[in-house]
Amino acid sequence: MTRVRRGYIARRRRTKIRLFASTFMGAHSRLTRTATQQKMRALVSSHRDRGKQKRDFRRLWITRINAAVRENGVYYSYSILIHNLYKKQLLLNRKILAQIAISNKNCLYMISNKIIK
Repeated sequence: MTRVRRGYIARRRRTKIRLFASTFMGAHSRLTRTATQQKMRALVSSHRDRGKQKRDFRRLWITRINAAVRENGVYYSYSILIHNLYKKQLLLNRKILAQIAISNKNCLYMISNKIIK
């Protein structure tokens, strides 16, 4: 039987995997099988942690808004502030409110006073 020369497709696939795993440590960047496993694991982790990152930032924004509202002399909590925002149909999301709370506390105080009246 004659010898079969393999094409370039498998080599291209392995090269692609090696390029992805080139920053991994040890055998995870050198051996094809472990590099493939680590690539799959990395992709799963990145997909999972994108959702986690969104949740973490939302928690951070809520904490910042709550701290600013309580500190600013407004005598209510974050939940009442958000409830009143929805009642008055002010479309300010939590990210923007947190930025206002950090950069310009007087503005947040004015917004909260407008909501009450």
